[in-house]
Amino acid sequence: MKSLIQATIAILVVSALLFYTADALSAGGSKGGKDTLTIFNWGDYIDPDLLKEFEEETGIHVIYETFDSNEAMITKIQQGGTAYDIAVPSEYMIEKMKEENLLVPIDKTKLPNLKNIDPYFLDLPFDDNNHYSIPYFWGTVGIVYNTSLVGDLDFTSWEDLWDPSLKRKVFLVDGAREVIGMGLNSLDYSLNSLDDNELREATDKLITLAPNVKAIIGDEITPLMINNEATVALTWSGQAADMMFENEELDFAVPEEGSNLWFDNMVIPKTSKNINGAHAFINFMLSAEAGARNADYVGYSTPNIAAMGLMDEEVVTDERHYPTEEQRETLEVYKNLGPDYLGKYNELFLEFKMSIR
Repeated sequence: MKSLIQATIAILVVSALLFYTADALSAGGSKGGKDTLTIFNWGDYIDPDLLKEFEEETGIHVIYETFDSNEAMITKIQQGGTAYDIAVPSEYMIEKMKEENLLVPIDKTKLPNLKNIDPYFLDLPFDDNNHYSIPYFWGTVGIVYNTSLVGDLDFTSWEDLWDPSLKRKVFLVDGAREVIGMGLNSLDYSLNSLDDNELREATDKLITLAPNVKAIIGDEITPLMINNEATVALTWSGQAADMMFENEELDFAVPEEGSNLWFDNMVIPKTSKNINGAHAFINFMLSAEAGARNADYVGYSTPNIAAMGLMDEEVVTDERHYPTEEQRETLEVYKNLGPDYLGKYNELFLEFKMSIR
């Protein structure tokens, strides 16, 4: 009997230890707490020195993870396995996250540096009164090209991409909204079209572009353009800025028919276990100095007016990257298409991809 009691006690002790260990591992896996801030952002989309400074100023340890698409980001947040405190989605995805109740309301009383943001970038349709998001970067979709390799083409029109001289010389970003949107804009249609006939016409036109398409890729295009190994690419303005900084033969144009005006904003997901720390981080990034350094490092356009005052005037007056309000009138913000039409855009993009030989 004594042996049985001892064995029973031993089993209980081991079980308790196993439970404690599993619980500790579970808590560690959530990566959350008042002394930790877990940030989910696009790759290479922040000056890493700013993360170190935030840690030094606040004593909050930063865990930094990256994603490569809005869809990948929201999937991880929906799964809830990691307690993300900050995420940086694009405008149409913010709409979707609001609809799915995935966001914590922003307490603006904790953001005194919000005064540094240009009012133009506040209170936009995808988030009225910025209840759930705060501006981070913005930009456009356009065409980067090597002026020494394209002859007289200047890409003020999307039609230039169809020029026969560009056979097997055009690179496209791997994004359904960007590519299908380009096809729609080239026909003077909205890049948020829900008209099946317009979408069919745009896809058919894109298929005629296939002979000119060299590849559909991602960040790999940057070194190719810098090293004069690529001629033309559909890309984002900030990525183009990085390329042009390294190669003065490159230029960037947003076609006159129209294109995308995009916004990436900081949000606090419902998974957050450090809401106060999240507000502290947002306010830190809204300071003039942090905003200027981040914009200089990343290369995208900042919505922070105070930061622009600390930046190179040649940069902030460059209308290729800081288009005027008049120029922005030709640009559209992506809207949340809903699951049915998002699926349709993806299907049409796949059809176009399959037409490329």
